[in-house]
Amino acid sequence: MIRFAALTTCFALTAATSAIAGDHSAAAVQTSDAGYLTDAHGMTLYSFDKDADGQSNCYGGCAQKWPPLVVEAGTDLPEGASLVSRTDGSQQVAFDGKPLYLWVNDTAPGQTSGDGVGGAWHIVKP
Repeated sequence: MIRFAALTTCFALTAATSAIAGDHSAAAVQTSDAGYLTDAHGMTLYSFDKDADGQSNCYGGCAQKWPPLVVEAGTDLPEGASLVSRTDGSQQVAFDGKPLYLWVNDTAPGQTSGDGVGGAWHIVKP
């Protein structure tokens, strides 16, 4: 019985951690009422000036601050969106060839605090 309780607690903590971290693995791209791109949870999407068309250059510490928007292969994407392969084999969503990212300091839908960070991060508009 103790083992079952511990396992149940472990699953609950995993689910809570996933929700807090913003599990965006199955997110689709949408356009906000303000005219910029968001994930399915309404979180603002950004592009990185140091990326090449169709290639992400944000890994390690960069990707911890700017989580890439990844989806399962075969996910329906809007016009202008495509998938970019990351070095770990995951599929990152791109718009007009530019990989898309979230910003860890945006904690609620509609926040855009990542726009202009380091002069290299920008809100993406269709």
